[in-house]
Amino acid sequence: MLDSVPSFATLVSELAKLPGIGRKTASRLAFFILKQPPEQAEALAAAIKSLKEKVRFCSHCFQMTEHDFCSICMDPRRDGSLLCIVEEPQDVVAIERSRSFQGLYHVLHGALSPLDGIGPDALKIPELKKRLMDGSVKEVIIATNFNVKGETTALYLARLIRPLNVRVTRLAHGIPLGSDLEYIDEATVGRAVTARQEF
Repeated sequence: MLDSVPSFATLVSELAKLPGIGRKTASRLAFFILKQPPEQAEALAAAIKSLKEKVRFCSHCFQMTEHDFCSICMDPRRDGSLLCIVEEPQDVVAIERSRSFQGLYHVLHGALSPLDGIGPDALKIPELKKRLMDGSVKEVIIATNFNVKGETTALYLARLIRPLNVRVTRLAHGIPLGSDLEYIDEATVGRAVTARQEF
C-alpha cells in the first residue's frame, strides 16, 4: 500500500540505507517526519545539505572539519610529540570524550583488509609515514579496533613505525570496570592476565 505513495516510499528506501536502520525503522522515521511541521523537515534537509557541502577532512590529521585544519590540530595546548592513530573520525570523538588524551590524531579512514582489497595505499598510511618523517612525533599510540582487521592494521603499523625511532604503544584492553570475572569471555580474561601491570 505504501508503495502507492512514491515520495513516501522513496524516503523509506533512502532511510533504510543508513547503518542500523531496517525498513521497519525507516518507515517509522518517515511517518515521524511526515507528522512534523514543514519547518522541521526543511531544517533536517538543510542540515544534511550543509553537512555534505561544508564538512571535509583536516589536511593534517584527516579528522572532520569545516576548515583546512581541525580544531585539535590548531590547538597549541596539544602535545605534538604524541600521536594517536585511529580507524575512523568517530573514534576521535570517543577518545576525546574520555578527556584522557592531549596529543594529536591521525585518522586512517578504515582498516587493512587484504581480502576486501584494502591495502595501505587505500588508507591514510602513506600520509602517516610522511608525517612521522620530520621527527617531531616521539610516541605513537595505535588505537585501532580490537577485531581481526584492527589487529592486522596495528601489527602492520607497528612494523612500519618502529624503524623510524618512534615509540609504539597500543591501547590497553581487558576487563571493563564494574564487571564480574565469571561473565567475561576467555579471550578477554586471557589478554587481561597477559597484559597485567604492577600494582
